[in-house]
Amino acid sequence: MPPTWRSPLRGPWLTSVLGLVLLVTLPVVTLTGLLSYVAYGPDLGQARPDDVGLLHLPFFDWPTRPSWLYRLNQGTHVVLGLVLIPVVLAKLWSVIPRLFVFPPVRSVAHALERITLLMLVGGALFEIATGVLNIQYDYVFGFSFYTAHYYGAWVFIAGFVSHVALKLPAALRTIRSRSEADEDPEGEPGLVATDPAPATMSRRGALALVGGGSALMFVLTAGQTIGGPARRLALLLPRGRDLGDGPNDFPVNRTAEAAGIDAATTEQAWRLSLSGGAAAVELDRAALLEMEQHTAVLPIACVEGWSTTQSWTGVRLRDLAARAGVARPSSALVTSLEESGTFNQAALHGGQVLDPDSLLALKVNGAELSLDHGFPARVIVPALPGVLNTKWVRSISFEVD
Repeated sequence: MPPTWRSPLRGPWLTSVLGLVLLVTLPVVTLTGLLSYVAYGPDLGQARPDDVGLLHLPFFDWPTRPSWLYRLNQGTHVVLGLVLIPVVLAKLWSVIPRLFVFPPVRSVAHALERITLLMLVGGALFEIATGVLNIQYDYVFGFSFYTAHYYGAWVFIAGFVSHVALKLPAALRTIRSRSEADEDPEGEPGLVATDPAPATMSRRGALALVGGGSALMFVLTAGQTIGGPARRLALLLPRGRDLGDGPNDFPVNRTAEAAGIDAATTEQAWRLSLSGGAAAVELDRAALLEMEQHTAVLPIACVEGWSTTQSWTGVRLRDLAARAGVARPSSALVTSLEESGTFNQAALHGGQVLDPDSLLALKVNGAELSLDHGFPARVIVPALPGVLNTKWVRSISFEVD
């Protein structure tokens, strides 16, 4: 080991404990990320990336119940992913001397292990970096976050599964020994310092330090999912802290100004177009308000991890389908007044259209929607990713098989 790496904390026990924590938690982050992809409806052609070839998942209609399903899934994915950053960095610090062991490759088996390690570490760091930047809406990398994050996840999965298969038995043996002895496993030199510097803390103290860092990350992020007073502490998710006024005082992801929506135009000339039946139907806002109104308390949860639960009032989508002459739609395409943008329309499967709480919302918390929250009308569907709850709805086209 080079003389630079002299910390007496490094050793098989510390590395194995950190590795076991990641072994239990990283699959949860990975699974929730893949489920988020399914929630976007790849079978409806709106998940990104769309064509993933052999990497496609077993698609199914994302359920509408429980209504907080996507909120739980994405909150877990983002919060747990951020909480694990100190653990990942500590794990990398604990094994970094082995990157400088000479010769770098001692056998074919050792070469394969190094390749899996490269995929594992590279994939993890890439997913963390792009994920954190996406939370901050800072796309400095210049490529599609959705596409890169999806393929990066599969590189990580391949490296993780391969590396665990190679290293798990030795890690379990080390932990079961309950020993913090400064000994490298036979045939794997380079982890323990040959000339260690004086210790400033114990290895258990180092674990407590890492755990404290993870706890701090939880405090600074979880409030965006939990809500209530805890939201004020969520300093690492600044976009979710942009609020409206009065009953519309909850986070705004994309403002009307950013979407190019003009208040005067939407108020005076807006009509909702319904199609799919024998003839198209057009309704103004007054006609919609005359239809049976339904109120539902539902969350909006975004891929960046923040969520909010509000009371929405409007017309059931299934009632609008019936008004269009489609009693049992298999799907629906909702289009926004927004002319451009990544998500200016959304496809819904039949179960989402027919859910009794799926609404074309006209009011929130008893008040008219603000322009930023989708006036004159927006879609709100239980358990649907927030970006697919289309704002400033212009038309809904109902389809039958």
